[in-house]
Amino acid sequence: MLINYMFTQLHKDKQNNIINVAMNEFVQNGFDKASTNHIVKKAHISKGSLFNYFNNKKDLYLYLIDFSIQTIEAMYEHIDFKERDLFQRIENIGLQKIYIQQQSPQVFDFLKSSSQESSAEVQDIIKEKIDLTYEEGTKKIFHNLDYSKFREDIDIEKAIEILNWTMLGFGTKTLTQITSFDNSPQFGETYLNEWKQYAQILKCNFYK
Repeated sequence: MLINYMFTQLHKDKQNNIINVAMNEFVQNGFDKASTNHIVKKAHISKGSLFNYFNNKKDLYLYLIDFSIQTIEAMYEHIDFKERDLFQRIENIGLQKIYIQQQSPQVFDFLKSSSQESSAEVQDIIKEKIDLTYEEGTKKIFHNLDYSKFREDIDIEKAIEILNWTMLGFGTKTLTQITSFDNSPQFGETYLNEWKQYAQILKCNFYK
């Protein structure tokens, strides 16, 4: 990962603040139009400090890509891929995503916007890193699932799309309601109990 030693010495909260502000700027404006002036202003740091941590805007962007990829890879370590039921697996992934977004709310949007980035300055590195991450991640998420539970008249690909849309909307709703994750076991239980109500409705329509 491209990173300056000075950045690693910052307090974790300050690192996260710079990361989140920078990601938001790139998501909103793309690489070419993103402004380091906006980043330092919103992150409450000097421009000199930013360029002490990262040599230039491109180095900062590449660091954010590496940071995002490592965050996703770490998420997979907490997912039980031995679980073959699609709803259970999506449920597990959704829970992990919400935990990640509480600390890094822009990480998934940043990866999505990067995959659509048109700047020639960073396109090659994006194609090399992000495309591979998406490809490997998709294989992991849908590997060894038990599709035999689905009704024969159901288009499984469309059912998965509906399930993903539902989880995305539920995740967004949950993030707006949760202000603290200090009591994570209680949060996890509350989240899962509510999600299961939505999942049960979909199961009744998709499963035999």
